[in-house]
Amino acid sequence: MLPFANLTIIGLGLIGSSIAHGVKASMPTVRITGYDTDPAVRARVQELGFCDDVADSAGAAVIDADLVMLCVPVGAMASIASEMAEDLPKDAVISDVGSSKGNVIASLQAALPDARIIPAHPVAGTEHSGPDAGFATLFHDRWCILTPPEDAQEGDIERVRAFWEKLGANIEIMDAKHHDLVLAVTSHLPHLIAYTIVGTASDLEDVTRSEVIKYSAGGFRDFTRIAASDPTMWRDVFMSNKDAVLEMLQRFSEDLTALQRAIRWDKGDELFDLFTKTRAIRRRIIEEGQDDAAPDFGRSHE
Repeated sequence: MLPFANLTIIGLGLIGSSIAHGVKASMPTVRITGYDTDPAVRARVQELGFCDDVADSAGAAVIDADLVMLCVPVGAMASIASEMAEDLPKDAVISDVGSSKGNVIASLQAALPDARIIPAHPVAGTEHSGPDAGFATLFHDRWCILTPPEDAQEGDIERVRAFWEKLGANIEIMDAKHHDLVLAVTSHLPHLIAYTIVGTASDLEDVTRSEVIKYSAGGFRDFTRIAASDPTMWRDVFMSNKDAVLEMLQRFSEDLTALQRAIRWDKGDELFDLFTKTRAIRRRIIEEGQDDAAPDFGRSHE
């Protein structure tokens, strides 16, 4: 039995379009209605055909929904929830894909006080964005973290769990505050570092931009991949999860100062111990199937 029959996806970029492709592949009888605030995106989605219907407003999109998936930047959650509030069926489950959860839950509960809200965060993505970027296998063997409020109905949690499992994801249930702290370490801080180092390289007066591009080694290339992520989405993530991000940034700054001191005072043993420890973490990520151990990170050289 399918967990939901009528799915509405609001926000039809990489994640929203990938959900639609995944549903078409794994739950083909589910009817998909899509909506995006950008008319050009709505037109492109109609051309691509991965939604059964594309609505002209958020309210029209949710009229018949039993699951509404909000795939908009976290800063837009409150406004889009307000737009669909009057037309939302009472028994519909509301979920999302935001990278921060505490702020999202507060925004949705304020705009939709009687709604059945089961927030989610699929920990998957690429540096690409827009409706053309989606693909059905994006969530295969990736983690999707559910952060249900304390008053959430167990049946709703299980239906959302089943939905993501059918898309190929592994499920973890976590407190929203703890989620935001964990993701500040594993996702938000790395993005902040990537944006910073790429910006620093671009601004160096004694290194030309062409040299930065021409001689970029593997490490810098990986930073540029992360730094190519959607700017609107990441601006909203840092604003909505600022407390956890600032806490982790302070810890990182302290660790960076210690590393700077080790280099200055030729403490090679300390550097070696740190690099050995971090190398082991990389191996564990590969062992758990969260990355590719192929040479050059699986890049194709054809």
